[in-house]
Amino acid sequence: MANIKSQIKRNRQNEKRRVANKAVRSELRTRTKSAVNAAETGAENSAQATSLAMKRIDKAANKGVIHRNAAARRKSRLAKRVNAAAAAQ
Repeated sequence: MANIKSQIKRNRQNEKRRVANKAVRSELRTRTKSAVNAAETGAENSAQATSLAMKRIDKAANKGVIHRNAAARRKSRLAKRVNAAAAAQ
């Protein structure tokens, strides 16, 4: 346990950020899965689900939750999976 006042405060800040970032990452995974599932089942809202997933990935990158290259990679993989599912339909 830290004895220094500034480190105690820093620990509190880090914990708050960790919890917030965890929520963002969890939502990213959820949105990505729902977009892929919508594309695979041929739902009419698949374009909307994909768009929302891409938007959330961009937001996470802008907030610094994930690196911008990681965001680009995730978007690319998502687009590939959605397009492949659409072509299979």
